[in-house]
Amino acid sequence: MSASEGFQEFLRDQLAGFGPVSIRRMFGGAGVYADNVMFGLIADDTLYLKADDTTAPDFEAEGMRAFTYTAKGRKPVSMSYWEVPLRLLEDPDELVAWARAALSIACAAKRPARKKKPARRKTAPKRST
Repeated sequence: MSASEGFQEFLRDQLAGFGPVSIRRMFGGAGVYADNVMFGLIADDTLYLKADDTTAPDFEAEGMRAFTYTAKGRKPVSMSYWEVPLRLLEDPDELVAWARAALSIACAAKRPARKKKPARRKTAPKRST
């Protein structure tokens, strides 16, 4: 998986109407973020957007597939990020609309941070006298 600098710059330009976007390298690819929420994924210079049961059919209708990876010695794992149709990369306004939907889905799916339990105080063992 890779996310070349040129592809990242191209996406920043295409998403200019979306608002501030950051792209962070991860696992050989990159995550696409807005407001510290990952709504996109770049792998092999391909953009994938977060989807759910309501938007996945839109990707399927375009002949796109979910992002899948295979960990060593395991079965392929499918994620809820779907390949963006190439036509969207040439239409910034529509790409922005799909990206906004993906961000909304990612925000809804984001779990609240778990509160850390306070450390348990160990009590000294009772001494027999």
